[in-house]
Amino acid sequence: MKHGYVKAAALTPGIRVADTVYNTEQIKKGLDEAFAEAAKIIVFPELCITGYTCQDLVFQETLLKGATEGLKEIREYTRGRDALVFVGLPLEKSGKLFNVAAVLQNGKILAFIPKETIPNYGEFYEARYFVAGNAEAENFMFDGEEIPFGTHILFCVDAVDGLQVACEICEDVWAAETPSTSHAMAGATVIVNLSASNETVGKDAYREELIKSTSARLISGYVYSSAGEGESTQDLVFNGHNIIAENGAILSRARRFENESIYGEIDVQRLRHERRRMNTFLRNKEGYLYLPVHMEKTDTVLTRRYDSMPFVPSDEAKRNHRCDEILSIQSFGLKKRYQHIGCKTAVVGISGGLDSTLALLVTVRTFDMLGLPRENIHSVTMPCFGTTDRTYDNACRLARTLGTTLSEVNIREAVSLHFRDIGQDSDVHDVTFENSQARERTQVLMDIANRTGGLVIGTGDMSELALGWATYNGDHMSMYGVNAGVPKTLVRHLVKYYADTCGQEELREILLDVLDTPVSPELLPPVDGKISQKTEDLVGPYELHDFFLYYMLRCGFEPSKVYRIARMSFAGKYDNATILKWLKNFYRRFFQQQFKRSCLPDGPKVGSVAVSPRGDLRMPSDACATLWLKEIEGLQAE
Repeated sequence: MKHGYVKAAALTPGIRVADTVYNTEQIKKGLDEAFAEAAKIIVFPELCITGYTCQDLVFQETLLKGATEGLKEIREYTRGRDALVFVGLPLEKSGKLFNVAAVLQNGKILAFIPKETIPNYGEFYEARYFVAGNAEAENFMFDGEEIPFGTHILFCVDAVDGLQVACEICEDVWAAETPSTSHAMAGATVIVNLSASNETVGKDAYREELIKSTSARLISGYVYSSAGEGESTQDLVFNGHNIIAENGAILSRARRFENESIYGEIDVQRLRHERRRMNTFLRNKEGYLYLPVHMEKTDTVLTRRYDSMPFVPSDEAKRNHRCDEILSIQSFGLKKRYQHIGCKTAVVGISGGLDSTLALLVTVRTFDMLGLPRENIHSVTMPCFGTTDRTYDNACRLARTLGTTLSEVNIREAVSLHFRDIGQDSDVHDVTFENSQARERTQVLMDIANRTGGLVIGTGDMSELALGWATYNGDHMSMYGVNAGVPKTLVRHLVKYYADTCGQEELREILLDVLDTPVSPELLPPVDGKISQKTEDLVGPYELHDFFLYYMLRCGFEPSKVYRIARMSFAGKYDNATILKWLKNFYRRFFQQQFKRSCLPDGPKVGSVAVSPRGDLRMPSDACATLWLKEIEGLQAE
């Protein structure tokens, strides 16, 4: 259960209606399978010991005794196993029948959880048999033992920090006021549901959306096990639509009509992180019984997968929609700034690289929305020591094709004079050599903006800001940073989307060549006319850094966990040593360079991760990375 993972199982045994002996054996077979898969939370369907469709047979003493005998046998079958097992049966208490989940572990019944919401509409007639369960736990004598009985019971597992499991039954999740809401507010991080939801046309989509949205709203894991083949088909059909969800994402789903067992590793650590950062997620422990549950701390083998590009949807249709949405957010943000200030011109430094290309495209889109002529956009190219013909030509062609006003300011002489003034040897290609060019370019842009009465549009992206790969008061500064919320891996797709949808062949050709150009600040002289300074050779692959950034900031993962999932996601592309090298570099730079992010210009947030000091990332500029780097050093020693 390292890194907060707990493996859950939702199983649908093939049953016979009212045959508790047969059903008990099928449940035991399911347990064998789940134990073999090392599942720690195992959920069976509603009333599965008897079958959900027994109807009036549940009044029969014989069936009720068969159910309790089956439960005792299942209880003994769990002995020596520390998994939490949830199994459904009808149970008599105080002369009334209850639809309950028995919670078992290691040969003991820990509690009975009764169904709270009893449906009596449409095809459901449960009120004919069952009464609603009580909320606060009360003791119930079963087989010579006092067992807690009530809906407000949480099972607190010591092997995973924050793992508290609650239970509801079928209709409970369909109700307007669900038990799971109060369970989550009381601290439950995983909700299980024993269900017998029959199948009708279209119901599966609604059911899945319900489980997804419930897990998202409650910031929880949700394990849903439903009745399937074996139930009576007198009037209804059940299909075993099992679902395991986590915070709005489906981890695993069963093929319908197959009684398929499913498994999924729920990340409790991430759920805790999400709840910590949401101050609107309130707590209310009143009336709850918290039962401690001991489990051995074992390592959970991961079968879930993490996308190597978390900022970029893998599905093309979703990706295109996302790109259009982001371009709209960027443009609307800039549009509002222009409407507020009232200026009519813009200044964009263009290099022929990805970031400045995206910034210019956004500015053009904004001016079109405002009804301002594109000629009012001053596209400024500022060649110097490292500029290559390819990037220079692309920058000029892009500006002209888009209908903007192209200006060229060669800064070589100004930078050389500056070198003389500060005593810098122009043959020493150090950080001063590089940054002097970046700051000169920013000065040029700012002064042209003053002369034309416009704004300097920032080009730097979020990945560069995370790494501090920006010259302080150079390309780090602007009057509005349209790319500040866009990671580098997404910048590429935004430009590609624009190329594919612009409807101009010449523009498309230029954009595709920009996409094919190596990422570089072009601050060092070229070799044989080609770019000599490739950013990813110096700071590491952006796809790795964006991966690190997402799971560190968005999910709160510790370095060892980021490394673990990176090894899975980039297997075959980067070896472990390479991943570890750039992971260390990422954390070192992220902490060292916060001072640059602490004074960022305004810019729009476009996704769930942002580094604005006024928004998502309130971080001191002098915070120490010692703990994070020490953990990475420990990984190197393994």
